[in-house]
Amino acid sequence: MKSVIKKPLISEKNAGHAEDANTYAFEVELSASKDEIKAAIEKNFSVKVATVRTMICRGRFFRKQMRLGAPKHWKKALVKLQEGEKLGLFEGA
Repeated sequence: MKSVIKKPLISEKNAGHAEDANTYAFEVELSASKDEIKAAIEKNFSVKVATVRTMICRGRFFRKQMRLGAPKHWKKALVKLQEGEKLGLFEGA
C-alpha cells in the first residue's frame, strides 16, 4: 500500500471537531480514494473508521518576480471514528 496520509492537520478548529464529533483531519494524497484513506487510517492507527469525507483545497497563485506561480492543490480528509475510538495524536492540541 502506498503512503496515502501525508500529515495530520492540527488546529484549534480541528481539535474542537475531535472532541465534539470524534472527527479528525488529515492531508492526504490528491489521487487517494475514500476506501484507500479508510484502510490507511485503520492500519496505521489501529482504530475503526465510520465515515470519510474528502475535499480538494485549492492552492493560491503566488508571484515570483514578474510571473505568477502555479498553485499547489491538496486534498483534505475528515475521518470520523466509530463510538469509543480515539486517536492519541490529537490529545492536548
